[in-house]
Amino acid sequence: MHNLILEIERDYKKPQVVLVKSGDTVKVHQRIKEGGKERLQVFEGLVIRVSRKKSLTYRILVRKITGAIGIEKSFLLHSPTIVKVEILKRAKVRRNYLSYMRSRIGKATRLKSLDFDRKLVNQGEKTDATVKVADTSSKIDKELEEQDSPNKTEHQEISPKPQIAKQKDSSGDNNSATEVADDASTAKESSPEAFAGDSDKE
Repeated sequence: MHNLILEIERDYKKPQVVLVKSGDTVKVHQRIKEGGKERLQVFEGLVIRVSRKKSLTYRILVRKITGAIGIEKSFLLHSPTIVKVEILKRAKVRRNYLSYMRSRIGKATRLKSLDFDRKLVNQGEKTDATVKVADTSSKIDKELEEQDSPNKTEHQEISPKPQIAKQKDSSGDNNSATEVADDASTAKESSPEAFAGDSDKE
């Protein structure tokens, strides 16, 4: 079931996505529909949370301050409405969820910046959406073959059972013959007079 969900997610993933980290200052270009019209909205702010990087629901939470009021917005990076994500700055942080930034104002919101290759990072990295369906079908065929193989071994093990039963029957006959002989010998020992009388009559 888990493999089936992953295959469905691959169909909806983008082939290449920018890997965003907490503490990055990003510019998100989002397509917005208003009636029969479309426009691009740019939202620039600080990434305070990143979740599910390898999943279809790869999400970032971006925060910015406008007019002394904090505004937060979450974006699904694999959504078709997200046109582009640009990383402008990268900062050094030790947490994934920068919740403490909500209580900071002014200079206290500054973070220690890091040097990075802006062009290389904004190119993004390939996802597993480019995996061919042939690979998944071959895996399914292998699984079916593995399921059939134990059934074959069971049939091979069942076939020699009648021979074992015959051996048991033959051994049982020998045991019964030995038991009869033992009974006769015990009877002679228990009543020697009766056997002696039979011999005199003869």
